[in-house]
Amino acid sequence: MKNPTNKRIHKTAVAMMLSLSITLSAGLFIPAPSAQAAPSAQAAPTTNSYSIAMAIMNTGEQFLGVPYKFSAKAGRTDQFDCSSFTQYVFKQNGIDLPRSSRDQAKVGTPVAKSDLQAGDLVFSDTNHDGKINHVSIYMGDGRLLHTYRVGIGVAISNFEGSTWDKTFVTARRVIQDNTNLNSNN
Repeated sequence: MKNPTNKRIHKTAVAMMLSLSITLSAGLFIPAPSAQAAPSAQAAPTTNSYSIAMAIMNTGEQFLGVPYKFSAKAGRTDQFDCSSFTQYVFKQNGIDLPRSSRDQAKVGTPVAKSDLQAGDLVFSDTNHDGKINHVSIYMGDGRLLHTYRVGIGVAISNFEGSTWDKTFVTARRVIQDNTNLNSNN
């Protein structure tokens, strides 16, 4: 007769390994930034906004699972709150953002929810107090990259119908010339 405790431990271990496998393989379906030839010495370098958006998301995905901590100190990578996360990820890709989500909501170009593109910042009022208190990065395909709540940390979430969708306040495009992206697939 098998020990029920060992059976339960085995099932838990299999479930955890399956979850880890799914989480790690999710990154395989996100397109890598397109390679570009290095500009010649005489040519002015060009900025491809799609590549920047992909680089931002790739940078952010490196921190999946990093714990959430309200008011996390800027520049730390062992814990984030929503705005320290977006500030850090964008800075690693050459874009400076203010520290707080409310201040981040004042930069860039306003974007309608229906026109969201990969790399846009999405701002919500999850406290229902009339103030922006959450920022996330729109990944395209109806997904958000962000950090929230102790126990969850940096994660990818569905946007449509979510708390962040229902409490949407505004979105901002801080990556310039981000017009070639089609993220409403």
